[in-house]
Amino acid sequence: MAASSSPLPEVPMELHVANRVKLVESLRQHLSLSSRPVHGYVFLQGGEEKNRYCTDHVELFRQESYFAYLFGVREPGFYGAIDIATGNSILFAPRLSQEYAVWLGEIKPLTYFKDRYMVSMAFYTDEIVKVLHEQCQQSEQPLLFLLHGLNTDSNLFSKPAEFEGIEKFEADLGSLHPILTECRVLKTDMELAVIQFANDISSEAHVEVMKKARVGMKEYQLESIFLHHTYMFGGCRHCSYTCICATGENSSVLHYGHAAAPNERTLQDGDMALFDMGAEFNFYGSDITCSFPVNGKFTSEQRLIYNAVLDAHNAVISTMKSGVSWVDMHILAEKTVLEALKQGGLLVGDVDNMMIERLGAVFMPHGLGHFLGIDTHDPGGYLKGAERPKEPGLRAIRTSRELLEGMVITVEPGCYFIDALLVPAMESSRTSKFLKSEEISKFRGFGGVRIESDVYVTSNGCVNMTKCPREVHDIEAVMAGAPWPIKKTSIHFEAGDG
Repeated sequence: MAASSSPLPEVPMELHVANRVKLVESLRQHLSLSSRPVHGYVFLQGGEEKNRYCTDHVELFRQESYFAYLFGVREPGFYGAIDIATGNSILFAPRLSQEYAVWLGEIKPLTYFKDRYMVSMAFYTDEIVKVLHEQCQQSEQPLLFLLHGLNTDSNLFSKPAEFEGIEKFEADLGSLHPILTECRVLKTDMELAVIQFANDISSEAHVEVMKKARVGMKEYQLESIFLHHTYMFGGCRHCSYTCICATGENSSVLHYGHAAAPNERTLQDGDMALFDMGAEFNFYGSDITCSFPVNGKFTSEQRLIYNAVLDAHNAVISTMKSGVSWVDMHILAEKTVLEALKQGGLLVGDVDNMMIERLGAVFMPHGLGHFLGIDTHDPGGYLKGAERPKEPGLRAIRTSRELLEGMVITVEPGCYFIDALLVPAMESSRTSKFLKSEEISKFRGFGGVRIESDVYVTSNGCVNMTKCPREVHDIEAVMAGAPWPIKKTSIHFEAGDG
């Protein structure tokens, strides 16, 4: 597969205009149903550049996600408002000193931001109070809908906008977050096109990693290959998340790659690799995991575990469609893995009884997948009063909702041999009867396998956006040098696409 040198697609700002229209329509409907006046401003604060601790080193800026969703602004220090009654949008840009022009470049006029981001008006941040009062016709004290709500993936609250003079406005802290979050759950066609491009370039990069992996390399060298490819050929300056480049026993560490485990092991002959990496393009991300033997050839043990996970991955994708319960999909994945492990001689007994005792959570302690969009773990998993399951394994799923057309969700079953889970399971009377300890002991130190694809839901099925080799024979062929038929998709946008 030759790397593409074609120009990068230009993502139209209409994508963010459509997101604003969707939000305004949803808010108007909410206010009408609540018998409330349909007026006020959605008001968001964008992200700020931050120094590293007390130094003058500025970390690479990435826009706050809700602000990026609505306005597409890449610069820091902005505020944004949307008039619910008219749909008019306003950007407030920081007023920069002349020193900026010396050190950081041209100071752009307000007309630049108005035209580039396709908003109705643009002013400076020190004009917020004056402008909003002048624009508001309904009352002397305009109402601001501020973003405040719980992210059920991080357990952190979004931070409402703050500015000098905010006390001169009425504030609604409860309405915006659930409505705006639900808007983000269902993707427009334009959003899907950007996510597809992120998937295409990330799939290419995963294949490059497979081709170049060699015994004796360091994990971080393969991470570097991925990052280079997505930036060099996809213009992806940001990654969706910290890369997980795990080999050998490290592949059983679910969030390996963090600062205390920084992708630094040397690849050993006989290791399985688990590489979870995804690029971000124009704010929208990808999240892809490939597992493969570092020497390019599966052993019988590796093939057994890999195919167990692949069967689960394929079973879920072939069953997904609008109306299907994500909890049921997680259960399907667990059961498929357990059946394969039983057939492979690691387990004994009735699989349905294993499911009752939650044995699946011993081998797959994480959830089956999560929403994907502007954030790797896109919000909205437990909106509308949905409850999180309490059982082991199931309590780790990031949504219990039924699937809806337009959702993008990852499908990432896994099978891991984690001593912290296996030892208690082998000691428990409830689960030890299913475990053939002599056979399982052969896999101590094996690590794990995860296969992850990004999938969007349609009315009668789903579309897998990820284009990596998955079958054993395809992986072995690619690692031996065979071409892989991935070609980046050009992003095509139609007028009124949404």
